[in-house]
Amino acid sequence: MRILFAGTPEVAVPSLRALVDAGFDVAAVLTRVDAPVGRRKVLTPSPVAVAAEDLGLAVLKANRFTPELIDHLGTLDLDAAAIVAYGGIVPPAGLAVPEHGWINLHFSVLPAWRGAAPVQHAVLAGDDITGATTFRLEEGLDTGPVFGVMTEALEPGATSGEVLERLSHSGAILLVQTLSGIDAGRVTATPQTGEPTFAPKLTIDDARIDWFQPAVAVRRRINAVTPEPGAWTTLDGQRVKLGPVAPLASGVGTAPGTGTAPDTGGGASRPAPGALQVVGREVRVGTGTEPVALGTLQPAGKKMMDALDWARGAATRGELVFE
Repeated sequence: MRILFAGTPEVAVPSLRALVDAGFDVAAVLTRVDAPVGRRKVLTPSPVAVAAEDLGLAVLKANRFTPELIDHLGTLDLDAAAIVAYGGIVPPAGLAVPEHGWINLHFSVLPAWRGAAPVQHAVLAGDDITGATTFRLEEGLDTGPVFGVMTEALEPGATSGEVLERLSHSGAILLVQTLSGIDAGRVTATPQTGEPTFAPKLTIDDARIDWFQPAVAVRRRINAVTPEPGAWTTLDGQRVKLGPVAPLASGVGTAPGTGTAPDTGGGASRPAPGALQVVGREVRVGTGTEPVALGTLQPAGKKMMDALDWARGAATRGELVFE
């Protein structure tokens, strides 16, 4: 089967490699143009472009489907196109090029979480199950008929980055199976059923933590935006980036209170929302319900560090409260 592969980020690379390993004839790889990366804004090829060149495949770079690009795709004699997180809309003229259409690997169990950030929204919502779906791309947003689905449990403490890493590999197997089935005439697509939910891209504003929310909501939001766009809060007007938080390892009382002084009594009053408190080797932050334990954080102008190391030094400034 002769295919085009379209993808851009690291999460798409396992699918490209799996298709090559499975013996598919990859006529070309379509990815987005080199983008500025880092503080120096160095133009850098996408992870898919790097992988494609490593595999000796022809690479096409484009952020949109121009008439010239569509004409070129028409010369490749494509049976199908596989697309994984390409990051652009395929217009009707492009959809019509391959004989079997465009087969999209999407990281949710459709029709749940249609859109750009399905895993982030699944984590944010506290879903028990996640997975991936292969479907035929059409003009609607992730509305096309489904070829195959795989599912797995979504662990409560997992970040979206960890979930995507796992799904990128299990989903690659599903994509290979789907295209192999299409090639052999064994697989047909069926319409999606059920009420859809939607997963727009999460912004940096969405990643700010509201400490008045319940602890479970705080944990889910931090996990959902880790690693991108990255959870954050402020301290004395300065932005602080946050790593994942955890439930408390030791007990906590119910009386209100704040503070950062170490507690040597094995228990502590409950800190107010956003207030920090060191209890033994645990750095607690108050929420709308029970506190959570900080793991790592990155103060403005510094590197990510262990929360306990930071808190011991910062406690000399007096009471610390995230805003």
